[in-house]
Amino acid sequence: MTYIVLAFEFFKIGLFSIGGGLATLPFIVRLAGHVSWLSPEEVPAMLAVVQILPGGIGVNLSAYSGWQLSPLGAYIAVLALVTPQIICITLIARMLDRFDSSPLVKRVFSGLSPAAAGLLAAVAFGLLKQFLVNSEAETALFTIKYRELLLCAAIFCIIRFFPRAPLVLIIGGAALAGIVLGL
Repeated sequence: MTYIVLAFEFFKIGLFSIGGGLATLPFIVRLAGHVSWLSPEEVPAMLAVVQILPGGIGVNLSAYSGWQLSPLGAYIAVLALVTPQIICITLIARMLDRFDSSPLVKRVFSGLSPAAAGLLAAVAFGLLKQFLVNSEAETALFTIKYRELLLCAAIFCIIRFFPRAPLVLIIGGAALAGIVLGL
């Protein structure tokens, strides 16, 4: 029964996560609060791991989530995630030739972009809060994790002012800084 739930949940995620692999993240965060094999606390670590793996982020997130249940769960989650996409792409490819110049189709695709951007922004703010704010502080309502904030700002500045800097060096430097600072 758990595998059926897993397949159904990832089928829904694949059907509604429009905008790429990171668009699956809000759905996985919500799923983590409702199932026993995945906890919300694991999601940031899971995202960090799948970001360094080759392949699509959405597929890697689903595989990692399914793997938390069992190795078979990883296969089921990935297959369930990509099935709606395969169906939709097949249908769209067959119909797009006929409706390519339709104003309605153009408006639908124009409306999907802000929806995907909104989902990604919500995830970004949630992750920033989880990584940079210590909500378990005893002295105040919350305290800022200054070392993490400083590292985040440094990486942002490097990427912003040196856009051609090799990402491998940035990621390696961030990992080294995390080790040195004890993050």
